[in-house]
Amino acid sequence: MLRSDFAYDLPAELIAQEPRERGRSRMLVLTPPSHLEHDSFANFPARLSGGDVLVINDTRVIPARLYARPKGAMTNPIEFLLTREREPDVWETWCRPAKRVKPGDVVTFSDALRAEVLEKSEGTVVIRFLGDTREIERLGIPPLPPYIAREQPREGDRESYQTVYATERGAIAAPTAGLHFTPEILEAIRERGIEIVRITLHVGIGTFKPVKAERVEDHRMDSERYDISAAAAERLNRALDENRAIVAVGTTTVRTLESAIRAGEGRFVPGRAETSIFITPGFEFQAVRRLLTNFHLPESTLLMLVSAFAGADAIRSAYAEAIRERYLFYSYGDCMFITERRRPGG
Repeated sequence: MLRSDFAYDLPAELIAQEPRERGRSRMLVLTPPSHLEHDSFANFPARLSGGDVLVINDTRVIPARLYARPKGAMTNPIEFLLTREREPDVWETWCRPAKRVKPGDVVTFSDALRAEVLEKSEGTVVIRFLGDTREIERLGIPPLPPYIAREQPREGDRESYQTVYATERGAIAAPTAGLHFTPEILEAIRERGIEIVRITLHVGIGTFKPVKAERVEDHRMDSERYDISAAAAERLNRALDENRAIVAVGTTTVRTLESAIRAGEGRFVPGRAETSIFITPGFEFQAVRRLLTNFHLPESTLLMLVSAFAGADAIRSAYAEAIRERYLFYSYGDCMFITERRRPGG
């Protein structure tokens, strides 16, 4: 498989720049291999069956872009993007300009918060925060994707770039399929007798790192941390035993569930772990049977995942239809509900 197999042309005006009104986005419904319907996310509860188990990722985005005061003769701040928490208060970061920091340096974010540089290698700078880490929430900026153009950060993005059920701090990007939900829609789903199960995957660079290798199989995913509680594992295993459909909200939920079921050799085992799973066409899904997802960037690992789930031809046709019908794409855009996964050999 080549990276170019997942290329497509998207008019710039279809890249959503503003948050959609929650619960009111458009929803393209795909039933593989080729059936497409146009709907509204407001009708999503009615698209689910009574026995389904809806799985959501409750990670919460931290304001991961921080600026330290200039050092020495510097005139501009030093930018740090927190990418992965190794242990409490110790973070891997992307730093600009990285050449101006070295191990042993102490950088200052505010009078109450500093950080010591522990390591530096291949563009990654590891820092340990010193002082009041509550300052991160006050000083940090939500790390919106670069395709959302902002001359200045907006305070409103702190909440609009969070799901309504986000509780577990640690992500550097939102699980964007979840941005469509409202408390009312979640309640409507529960009223239909559908279980809602929470898992956590802290979205990191692994989800969004560009594929640069020409051959898809040469790409390597960075690892991300996930957590499945004992109660969640029990409910998911019961769904497997009763042959009820597990419906994933977003690709991060898919990656968590498919990693966990393999680690447990066909069962969900509670606990914390890391995953670097890379899902591409030919992957055989063991956990997820239905998927709610946004529209993804060309040649991205996320587009490869949904192509594996529904079939590459089905996704190409669906994306072409979405472009013709002027759907909005990417994080703040519209969504797609894939009603069943590709059948083996399909």
